[in-house]
Amino acid sequence: MMDPTTDNAGSSDSARSSLESLRTEIGKAVVGQDPAVTGLVVALLCRGHVLLEGVPGVAKTLLVRALAASLELDTKRVQFTPDLMPSDVTGSLIYDARTTEFSFQPGPVFTNLLLADEINRTPPKTQSSLLEAMEERQVTVDGTPRPLPEPFLVAATQNPVEYEGTYPLPEAQLDRFLLKLTVPLPSRQDEINVLTRHAEGFNPRDLAAAGIRPVAGPSDLEAARAAVAKTSVSPEITAYVVDICRATRESPSLTLGASPRGATALLSTARAWAWLTGRDYVIPDDVKALALPTLRHRVQLRPEAEMEGVTADSVINAILAHVPAPR
Repeated sequence: MMDPTTDNAGSSDSARSSLESLRTEIGKAVVGQDPAVTGLVVALLCRGHVLLEGVPGVAKTLLVRALAASLELDTKRVQFTPDLMPSDVTGSLIYDARTTEFSFQPGPVFTNLLLADEINRTPPKTQSSLLEAMEERQVTVDGTPRPLPEPFLVAATQNPVEYEGTYPLPEAQLDRFLLKLTVPLPSRQDEINVLTRHAEGFNPRDLAAAGIRPVAGPSDLEAARAAVAKTSVSPEITAYVVDICRATRESPSLTLGASPRGATALLSTARAWAWLTGRDYVIPDDVKALALPTLRHRVQLRPEAEMEGVTADSVINAILAHVPAPR
């Protein structure tokens, strides 16, 4: 008779292997963005959402499309524009003249992986249409709540350098994102590799031709999430996470520090990272590894600090250097 513990361990290892293979598949289309790929996998494990920030042309959209192609999940894309209406995202009631009744027509948010492209180009009214979906995982239309599919993840992109015609995301919306991942310009060698691929015929609009295939599905995610939930956290690690978040609230460079939701998010992402690296317990290095992407969008700089060139990342790094880690 098979030992259930052994069976669970095998299922966990199989799920970890499937999720790790996502990096290989995505790498067939996207070069040199391993931290962003890892962040997307962590978000999937934590049932969280991701904000991708980078200048135009660094493969933010391609990254999400490659992730979708590597998963056996339904995916939809919405290009956020100033004239986009909330019903264009959530869906609306449509009158049927034949039956003389209204029927609900689901919007693109009813999917597993929603790519919200250039989310800060749409007004707050439409941005807010995603708040209920991201937090409650449902959409309410005409007083009737309608659950979203499981799993459900919003991957939103935004441009950090062009502010004309944009609507900055309010703090309440930013706090709904588990991670904010920066997508940097590639290194010289990575850029050479990108151009070489294009010269050899790579077409970013045809991912199937690039050889990307589904390597993980809902069952793998379910097994992985169950394993992450069993990853142990010592009282010392919990206190360490709290101390880091409390230090952001006391920083003289910040007007807004991380909330308790931010602390919960940091603990969740650290557990997911610990499991991905093959451990069933969290260490301080796991917390440090995920502190920047988990907290950078949950803090707000003072204007004078911003004028002096201080960034959210530099403040968080200083806090990590100052707060003593448990031994």
